[in-house]
Amino acid sequence: MIAIPLATENMLAEIDGPIGWMTFNKPARRNAVSLDMWEAIPAILDRFEQDPAVRVIVLKGAGNQAFVSGADISQFEKVRSSQETNEHYEKVSGEASRRLIGCSKPTIAMIQGFCIGGGLAIALGCDIRIANDGAKFGVPAARLGLGYGAAGVKKLMEIVGPSFTKEIFFTARHFSATEAKEMGLVNRVVADAALEDYTRQYCATIGDNAPMTMHALKRTVGELGRGEKADLAASEALVQACFDSQDYIEGRRAFMEKRRPKFQGI
Repeated sequence: MIAIPLATENMLAEIDGPIGWMTFNKPARRNAVSLDMWEAIPAILDRFEQDPAVRVIVLKGAGNQAFVSGADISQFEKVRSSQETNEHYEKVSGEASRRLIGCSKPTIAMIQGFCIGGGLAIALGCDIRIANDGAKFGVPAARLGLGYGAAGVKKLMEIVGPSFTKEIFFTARHFSATEAKEMGLVNRVVADAALEDYTRQYCATIGDNAPMTMHALKRTVGELGRGEKADLAASEALVQACFDSQDYIEGRRAFMEKRRPKFQGI
């Protein structure tokens, strides 16, 4: 496990084989996200994306109580008490969210415990969500009297649909991991004790596959979600790059030789 120096006290970054681990490290507050944590996310993602050894990025919370329990409301008097400070907060958190969604490598949210509000938004920004069976999900906006931006609503609606989106917001209650799975909010639910091992095995499976193929797929899925604004030419260029790559040659040879391919991302 290699620690990354750019990480902060509240945001840890480590590389372990093909996995880049990003840890929300504020267990005493159930990993509630503060402004400095939002600011650290793009820098950590940049580091992971620049390292060809990192094939998949996993986000997790420190301790066993929460993935991320939401925004750190104790900070709001300082960082969201005026139009100016609120605009700055929204700019920083919005950039972190955009950076996560736009990450070129596969991302997994490993969810243990509470995944609430801003924590759910972070999980939704990942490609895959794997939760323990004791996980809890919810958006308490209606209990706080705050509005929720269209971008956040859209992302949730794309995953669970309009009706479940309304139910999540209207009730502001906590949903179980089983309910989240039924809504399509999470991909997999596993036993508490098996969560990290299961996630590592998933990462190993992803890490063995061709990085350029996954990058092209992520871009294509993202573009298709933009409707008429989709830049399909950019997606097709990435697809063609796959066919022109050394990895495609390696994949063909490995198939014919009945062995596991060794992809390099080139």
